[in-house]
Amino acid sequence: MNAATSTADATTDDLVLDIRDLSVRIGADSRAVVDRVNLTVRRGEIVALVGESGSGKTLTSRSVLGLLPDGARADGSIRLAGQEVIGAPEKVLRSLRGVRAAMVFQEPQSALNPVRTVGRQLVQALRAHGGPRRLVRARAVELLRHVGLPDPESRVHAYPHQLSGGQKQRVVIALALAGDPDLLIADEPTTALDVTVQAEILALLRRIRDERGTGVLLITHNLGVVADVADRVVVLRSGRVVEQQPVHPLFAVAHVDYTRELLAAVPRLPDLATPVVAERAPSDEPVLVFDRLAVDYPGRGGRAGFRALHGLDLTLGRGEVLGVVGESGSGKTTLGRAALGIVRASGGRVLLGGEDLGTLTRARLRSVRRRVALVHQDPAAALDPRLSIGDSIAEPLRVHRTATGPDRAGRVAELLDAVRLPRDFAERRPAELSGGQRQRVALARALVLTPTLLVADEPTSALDVSLQAQMLELFADLREQYGFACLFISHDLAVVHHVADRVAVLRAGELVETAPAERLFRRPERDYTRDLIAAVPIPDPVRQRRRREDPTPQQPDLVLAV
Repeated sequence: MNAATSTADATTDDLVLDIRDLSVRIGADSRAVVDRVNLTVRRGEIVALVGESGSGKTLTSRSVLGLLPDGARADGSIRLAGQEVIGAPEKVLRSLRGVRAAMVFQEPQSALNPVRTVGRQLVQALRAHGGPRRLVRARAVELLRHVGLPDPESRVHAYPHQLSGGQKQRVVIALALAGDPDLLIADEPTTALDVTVQAEILALLRRIRDERGTGVLLITHNLGVVADVADRVVVLRSGRVVEQQPVHPLFAVAHVDYTRELLAAVPRLPDLATPVVAERAPSDEPVLVFDRLAVDYPGRGGRAGFRALHGLDLTLGRGEVLGVVGESGSGKTTLGRAALGIVRASGGRVLLGGEDLGTLTRARLRSVRRRVALVHQDPAAALDPRLSIGDSIAEPLRVHRTATGPDRAGRVAELLDAVRLPRDFAERRPAELSGGQRQRVALARALVLTPTLLVADEPTSALDVSLQAQMLELFADLREQYGFACLFISHDLAVVHHVADRVAVLRAGELVETAPAERLFRRPERDYTRDLIAAVPIPDPVRQRRRREDPTPQQPDLVLAV
């Protein structure tokens, strides 16, 4: 179907979703958090719903299935294949869910039952939709094969914990397809996935659209993903639609400033046609050294152990940012845990400030850890909900007994200033802050002891593009101010290119290659690195289409100015 076809040209039969003047109100003040939204999805069309956190994307999508939170109420009209949703009784809504529309959630682990095999969960879904008992198991295997799960005849007997993140997401999509829905609602389906698995899931969504004629409402903050798969884009801001265009015109000439700001905030990989012009000189003062590092995890429950890292040699200099990239299971997080002394080396050494973490006494290790801080992927999980923001930031000062009374309060105020939060936020609780504000608090807490090494594990993956841009700018300023070295772990290669001086590429626990960031992203030496870079969605639909048609990158000659 031609994405440029206007909504007005679509017949009523084409529409699988028709939202008219949708408003969603929450609380006694009747404030509209979704305000008179209009959008449609046709058969065989992928419509992307984009906007910052709090713009109303998820509430809009959940309204379609009548899954609003307690205290929320919807007005207007939502028609699924001609059936009105708003005001419909629960019996009617149950008959629509999974058949007219089904949802693919962001986190597949929470969407799957951990104590049931994936086959049993699929069989349950198929029987709920009226599938004959004697055929449902064969149909479950067929669905797993359709979504590209390897060896579906065996994997149908697997439990969710036995599958990778990408495989679990495929199972969730298979569950959503069990009722052969007209509309698939995909809520951030690739956020937690590395770039190669993300590319596979996006290819699967395109195939579902093309082969089954399914309409897809895609909720995402990743504009590279939008450029890759969407036919049309609806931009939300503060609950209102500010722009709606086919994907190519929107990326070429956005009509409103807000859309242009979103597009400008997207971190981009360098164009291969431009030469490397400069590389940061490496530091001759090592802060962290991995010397032939190996890490083994013991087996449990009768299963054999495995080696997570195989003899890695890496050095991180003072003030340097080393980006660590690779697919899920490559050993990125294990490397960060080894740097923190959380996991012990099975072979080789981890040297922090020249001291071997594997030989230190408990007391000495506690003292050395004052030099290291961790920034988690999810600040909401890292901050104690019972503590005020000020108490959370000050907690390392109490634990290590480095400041008391007024000195502690002064240090908290100084850090709130550094991360650009008002000082009165010290009295608030984490639940009162947005996701971006909580991540700033996590940074302040990490820096309160002035560490020489920061381990940042996916610190921006849950943030929308504008918040991500603000965090990257803040990170650069804090790095300049505090002079820390950083082990920056991420599956977002564009973000790594933006912040890192050097990049280490891991695969199955082995170091594939390491190089200055500008050189590695423009002229990778290994096929695996080239494959990772080629899998990154580009926020340009024209280049995306050309790359799918001819995935071979054209490499220029480099001009190095060191």
